[in-house]
Amino acid sequence: MSAAPPAWTPPPPAPPLRPDEERTWAILVHVLPLLGPGFVVPLVVWLVFRGRGAFLEHHAKESLNFQITALLALVAAAVLTVVTFGLATPLLLGVLVAWVVLCIVAAVAANRWEWYRYPATLRLVT
Repeated sequence: MSAAPPAWTPPPPAPPLRPDEERTWAILVHVLPLLGPGFVVPLVVWLVFRGRGAFLEHHAKESLNFQITALLALVAAAVLTVVTFGLATPLLLGVLVAWVVLCIVAAVAANRWEWYRYPATLRLVT
């Protein structure tokens, strides 16, 4: 008779991040969405580093919530711009400027070890 395979055991939890690593990732989670698809970076960082540092987890969730809110606002402004034949273009530009400025403000706050919350953001991920 052959022996039964060993029972599966979950891997040990990952060690907590060092404070400098946590701050670096918290800064990146706000800046990198400006370079590519907005919500992908904070989502990946949140899923990969969940449970390894409260500061990073807070900033990743904040950035994810803001990127989803900004995406919804951009889509709504773009639709409104098309429907009004371009009259809502300033609204679309305002949303884009606010998106860039708030991402930079959040990155600066993360660099200062501040627990930043984006204004007017839907809290979808808690």
